Amino acid sequence: MKRNVTGLLLGCLMAAYSAGAATCGGHGDRATMLVSTDWLAQHLNDKNLVIVAIGQPADYHSHIPGAVQLAMDEVSTPMEMGKLMLELPPVEQLHKTFAGLGITNDSRVVLYVGNASVQSMTRVYLTLDAMGLGARTAILNGGMKTWKAENRPVSSDVPTVKPGTLDLCPQSDVIATLDYVNGNMKHAGVRILDARAEQFYTGKTAGKTHDGQDQRKGHIPGAGNLQFSSLFDNQGKFHSAEQLKTQFAEAGVKSGDRVVSYCHIGQQATVVYFAARYLGYDARMYDGSWDEWNVHTELPVEVSK
Repeated sequence: MKRNVTGLLLGCLMAAYSAGAATCGGHGDRATMLVSTDWLAQHLNDKNLVIVAIGQPADYHSHIPGAVQLAMDEVSTPMEMGKLMLELPPVEQLHKTFAGLGITNDSRVVLYVGNASVQSMTRVYLTLDAMGLGARTAILNGGMKTWKAENRPVSSDVPTVKPGTLDLCPQSDVIATLDYVNGNMKHAGVRILDARAEQFYTGKTAGKTHDGQDQRKGHIPGAGNLQFSSLFDNQGKFHSAEQLKTQFAEAGVKSGDRVVSYCHIGQQATVVYFAARYLGYDARMYDGSWDEWNVHTELPVEVSK
């Protein structure tokens, strides 16, 4: 049986970096979490701005001027037998990665994707939020696709980066553990949302393990379905706050609810997490997601039409 590695990791993070709490912490809001291409174009030369291009080196060949490159494997643990497919890496790795990008506690960080997925970008956002930098981090709405469509400048120059002096203060209100989810199924005031496509949520289609085996069909009992890809358009731009609010309400979220999202491995669900925080909900993301829930055969599953 898999251990609850996410919970163990968070405990270590909180103990190791509690001293940094005075210089970071909290979460972003609707005024800070999304920036437009217009905003970024006007702030490209800001002293404390760090633009992070998320993707592979080939995608970075043509990037927003001044951007540094970050690959997803730098903010996730290698997949090994007996471990979850995707989880937060050790704090030492996160600290080295973020400081190596030139990020300090005074930085304004803007994330964007080129050919990578929106959920890659929100996964990095969640990682920064969990480390106490969420209030200083934003997503470029529409990413590189919109930037290029507007004929804005691009560059192939690789900037010289001076490692940043960075204190991390891990937040205890970002990641939900298996025990928390198990204890709050159908609990008033906690709305669990499955971010997967409808066929996985209903149980029509089984997900796959990392070695190709069928997983159990269905979803966590009582969970609603809010497919991650329904929250943004084909340009990768998030819908308006009004439309997002309607979508969350239709998924059964009430005012004052805590929103806990999950998906296959803890990546798609970060889109729901981001949108929930953007709307002002108290949000969590179950990092183990179905990858972890599936192997705990003592835990129930639910299928639906």
